[in-house]
Amino acid sequence: MLRTQTIVVKIGTSSLTQSQTGLLALSTIATLAETLSHLRRQGHRVILVSSGAVGIGCARLGLTERPRTMAMKQAVAAVGQGRLMRVYDDFFTTLQQPIAQVLLTRSDVGERSRYVNAYNTFQALLEIGVIPIVNENDTVAVQELKFGDNDTLSALVASLVEADWLFLLTDVDRLYSADPRSFPDAQPIALVTHMEQLAQLQVQVGSPGSQWGTGGMVTKIAAARIATAAGVRTVITEGRFPHNIEKIIQGEPLGTQFAPQLQPTNARKRWIAYGLIPTGKLYLDDGAVKAICQQGKSLLAAGITTIEGEFDSQDAVQICDRFGKEVARGIVNYSSSELQNIRGRHSREIATILGYAGAANIIHRDNLVLI
Repeated sequence: MLRTQTIVVKIGTSSLTQSQTGLLALSTIATLAETLSHLRRQGHRVILVSSGAVGIGCARLGLTERPRTMAMKQAVAAVGQGRLMRVYDDFFTTLQQPIAQVLLTRSDVGERSRYVNAYNTFQALLEIGVIPIVNENDTVAVQELKFGDNDTLSALVASLVEADWLFLLTDVDRLYSADPRSFPDAQPIALVTHMEQLAQLQVQVGSPGSQWGTGGMVTKIAAARIATAAGVRTVITEGRFPHNIEKIIQGEPLGTQFAPQLQPTNARKRWIAYGLIPTGKLYLDDGAVKAICQQGKSLLAAGITTIEGEFDSQDAVQICDRFGKEVARGIVNYSSSELQNIRGRHSREIATILGYAGAANIIHRDNLVLI
């Protein structure tokens, strides 16, 4: 009996549009709709994360390059999003497959209650056989609340719904040791078992995407890191051939696969690591880094050497070693102004210094996740 799987597919602007004109690549979209509808008929739960609103809006308005200002990007996205959903609706309706539009901003996954609500909405849509089509809500998101690219958005959605697969459809057939368009002798990479393997292979990730898109191989590798940490098998493959999705699920060695972590982090810790937006940094001495990274302990004030940024209690912060490398993220029990007074001090001194009794730890290990 076929096992039902949850499959998230992200398609980029470079695959959805013609490179020279920015007009829609209708044959690709038609094949994508056929493939995803077929997966649904097989019983799988399918989510599509689609870029393209800004690129399609540019083509619709006759613009020759992507807008540079936030206001113009949002205006163009508003034009393009309606056209994009109309095209999807036409193709999926022909195939008798219901779809739904889901527009997200970073705050939808940054606030715990909205994160849980987003999860419930996705589950309800999948339960009734709908394919949600997800995009960032470009028309309202301010810069601080943007995902930055839909590769990151797709990884967060895959993590949120605890997907089995994340497919990142792009303009190359797989990951290479260098850009094959510039280096003909670049070596293909079929499987990445751990992210450090990419550094060992000296993978060069190239430029940040096409003139119409915002992604690139850098963001896809970052997305794979998020998704595999959640236990999601991630694949980079060519967007012009959506049928390859089914072939890969059936075991054909196409694209580049990133193996999922065998012991994925739990949902709350994934939310802390990737859903929240850090508002500050804490720099630690070597002893504190060892205590939290190797011994699984909570962070104490004594190990903090430097504080950067302004934040309140219960905000998320980055935790860095003395060289500035991020080693963890967590939710703090004290504000930045309080921490300036108690950093480097013993926990028993906190009440005397602040004038009131607070938590013994700065970040409890249950609110701390290693990066």
